[in-house]
This record gives sequence, C-alpha cells and structure tokens, in this order.
Amino acid sequence: MECVKCDKKAIFLEPTFCKDHFIKYFEDKVLNTIKKYDLIDKDDKIVVAVSGGKDSLVLLYILNNNFENVEALCIDEGIQGYRDKTIKILKDFCSKHNVNLNIKKFQKEFGKPLDIILKENKIKPCTVCGVFRRKLMNKYSKEYDVIATGHNRDDISQAILMDLLKYNLSLLSRLSPVSGTKTRKGFTKKIKPLYFISEKEVMAYSIILGIRTGFEECPNVEDAYRLKVRDELNRYEIKHLGTKKNIVDWYIKNHIDIKEKIKNSELVLRSCNRCGEPTSREICNSCTMEQKILSKDTLKVL
Repeated sequence: MECVKCDKKAIFLEPTFCKDHFIKYFEDKVLNTIKKYDLIDKDDKIVVAVSGGKDSLVLLYILNNNFENVEALCIDEGIQGYRDKTIKILKDFCSKHNVNLNIKKFQKEFGKPLDIILKENKIKPCTVCGVFRRKLMNKYSKEYDVIATGHNRDDISQAILMDLLKYNLSLLSRLSPVSGTKTRKGFTKKIKPLYFISEKEVMAYSIILGIRTGFEECPNVEDAYRLKVRDELNRYEIKHLGTKKNIVDWYIKNHIDIKEKIKNSELVLRSCNRCGEPTSREICNSCTMEQKILSKDTLKVL
C-alpha cells in the first residue's frame, strides 16, 4: 500500500503514511496541540515527567528538539526489577540528548521505598504510590513554568471513562490538555501535548526514531482499577473503531460545561500544616498517609 502523500510504501495504515510523512504528521499534530491550547510560552522553563516508557521519552524528544530550557523529572518509587531498569534507560537517553535529569526517590523523601511500604502495610499499591508521586511531582515542579506529562489519547479516554463511572466530576474537570496555572499559588501549569495522539502512533514513532524505551508494565498494575477499564475499552475499540477518539472529542466539546457544574463546589485550598503543600484540609492526603503507614523512625517532614 502506498502513502497517501507520495508513492513510497506506507509503514502506518491509520493514517496511511510512509516513514517521512508519518514523522511529519506526528510532530505537527503535537506542535499544533501545543499552539492551539497555548500550552507553552516561548520563554517557559519546561520539565517533562518521565518514567522511561515510550510516551514520556517521545514527548521529551519532541519538546527538547523544539523548545529551549527543557529538563526531565523522574520519581523513583523503589520497585526492584522495574524502576531500576527504566532509570537506566532514562539516564542513557538524557545523556545522549543532553537533557538534565532530576531523580527523586521515595527512599530519601519518605524514608522507605515502595516495596518495603507495601510489605509492611495492607494497602493498594496504586493508592499509596499515586498519592506520594503526585506530591513529589508538585513539589519539585515548582521551579519550572510548565510540567509536561506523556498522557496519550488512550490514557485520556480511560481516565474520562473512569471518572464518569465513578461520577467524579472534580477529577473529570481536570482532563483537558492543560490544567493548573502559573498564577495559582502552590501549583505548576500541567500540560498534555500528546493528548490527541493514539498509543499506536506513539509506539510507531518511537520505533521509527529508534527511541529505546521500557515496554514492561509496572508489576503492581494488576491491582489497578484502570487496568480493568483499559482492557474493556480496548475490547470495545476493536469492535467499534474510533471509540477512544469519540470519547476524547466528546470531552473536549463538554469540558467547559463540566467545569461550570463544579465551580461553586470547588474546595478552598490552604497550606498543609505539616509540609506546606496545597490542600483543602489541615493535613494533606500525603501527610495523613505517611503518618498512618510509616513508622516513627522513618517519618519525615518534607
């Protein structure tokens, strides 16, 4: 099959492009999203939240090639046999592309790695990991103007469906290409430049460009609610092609109305009495969790 733009052999079918035209299509789509939704200003200092997976490395590659002042931030939870492998990939990538990589460890920040925390406490892995990761991401992104994450269209469609099923309008309202703001105290502007890019497209781009990534899933994902939603959505996408795109398109058309619905019920934020991070309570969720699951000899004030 030939490329729709030229007579070269197509290497991707949806859309049908040769290697060169696919690369241009992919990069243009990302850069157009950045421009349309005003994700990045010319002089912004950008940090990319990286894991070593295909999405975050592809995003880092594109942003580093098109913008100045781009760095990378990785949270090392301490998952043996998984995170140590992805960090090696990250270090090699950042060294090759001259990107400054900042690594923040659960061990140093909370006194224990995730593996030990899970061993000592009966708690769902994604619950504690998600809370602690978000805290560190927010804490260490404050010196930047923008933090970019590698969420692709598949991820977004899953998140939309999850929040709809749980009727969590507060979380649902934050799933646009940009959330947070530079002017809101305690937060950094969060952006998703791969918002309209499918997971298949990201995979193809990473292979074509020779971007070596970690394709292994976190060993704790088996217990995640998202995994069940993802698998069901994938099965539905096979039977009804375009489902994920339709979900995201629906959200883009309606997210302003969703924000308006929760406008009067938004919680007033203050500073956590323990760590100073933004929260709606006296003690933030992360600090509350730390006090419950970490022993006194390792408990730290961040």
